[in-house]
Amino acid sequence: MKISNSNSKDNMSMSNQELIQELKEAEKLLFDLRFKKATRQPFKPHEIKATKKKVATLKTILRSKFLN
Repeated sequence: MKISNSNSKDNMSMSNQELIQELKEAEKLLFDLRFKKATRQPFKPHEIKATKKKVATLKTILRSKFLN
């Protein structure tokens, strides 16, 4: 479970399909992390925060591309 530290400039150059695919992967990872937390399995708590930030960034970029 690797969380890439890609910045918004890298994401802005991606196509809409690539952004949607990356968003789906990030949301799945976030679900898995929350599931691990709920079932008290070992996980790294900072990954939840980083994944939520990544999801928000991707949604913001998709929205800005949609509006332009």
